[in-house]
Amino acid sequence: MAMPQIFKSIWVVIFVLGLTACGDPLDAKIENQIQFVDMQLKKLSQSIDNQQIRNANLIKEYAQHLSQAKPDLQRIVDELAKDATTSGPLYQSLLNRYQSAAKYPDLFTSKEERLAELQNLYQAADTTLFNDALSDPLNVLADMSDGALPRVNAVSRAASIEANQATDFGDGSQLIGNPAYGQWSTGSNGMSFWEWYGMYALISNLTDRRVHYHDWAGRRDYSYYHDYGRYRYSSPKQLRTQYTVESRAKKSFKGGQFKSAYAKPKVGASRISTASRTAQNASKKFSSAYAKPKSTFNSNYSQNKKSSFGQSSFRSSSSGFSRGGFGGK
Repeated sequence: MAMPQIFKSIWVVIFVLGLTACGDPLDAKIENQIQFVDMQLKKLSQSIDNQQIRNANLIKEYAQHLSQAKPDLQRIVDELAKDATTSGPLYQSLLNRYQSAAKYPDLFTSKEERLAELQNLYQAADTTLFNDALSDPLNVLADMSDGALPRVNAVSRAASIEANQATDFGDGSQLIGNPAYGQWSTGSNGMSFWEWYGMYALISNLTDRRVHYHDWAGRRDYSYYHDYGRYRYSSPKQLRTQYTVESRAKKSFKGGQFKSAYAKPKVGASRISTASRTAQNASKKFSSAYAKPKSTFNSNYSQNKKSSFGQSSFRSSSSGFSRGGFGGK
């Protein structure tokens, strides 16, 4: 006797549900997170286009001011001004990382790492964190103005250098080490030096020397990227590269004790958002994962990370700003 059609349909549903239940639950989490990140990036793009990101708006204002005050810097100012748009390196790096995480699972050492990357991207694309991250290129413009434009979300250049006993590596130093703007390259002598991408190479004209990693690591100043945003605004591959560069520099270092660039956080932030402070504290729980060989990045890392980095634990809050416009230093 033929089975009624309704019972056939029920058995098909049960069979499919059974197959799903037998699958890896991480796959479902990854697929869900892909959708979340896609929506978050679209929301961020709309906020940028609708001029709802305050530091992006200030970047435009600062760029316009510098274009008039220092026309000889027009080309690099125009390049830095791109960060006020979705064409800028900061937004584009998030978009490229998302496309890699969504389409190319083989780029990751494990499903756990891929999920962690997607969770980081979801948070990095939050408008509050992205606004804070823009303080670095914004403050590069401020420094280029020789004090005419105030830094935002950070203390003055002189105060920061003094507090951190840092070396002044020139205008643009906030972006050194940030993979959205350049990379550490190795010279014929085996030493790593900072190399800017494309038009950002014009920043090197503002300083009188090449920045080598071993000098920078021990004497770097505060930047949002390095002291708050590194684990949000870097891919797993980029983080591993950073640790490789540091390890190589440490092994070749001579003439004293090598100081890690991340031995301790630098001071200099001024009224950073609660969201950024939460991200900074949570990042400490898994920072060592990328310093280890790839084989050690396992499910234990994902489980330890889940409580701190899941969407439910992340809360955005309104940013605070030390000042706006062009008033004072």
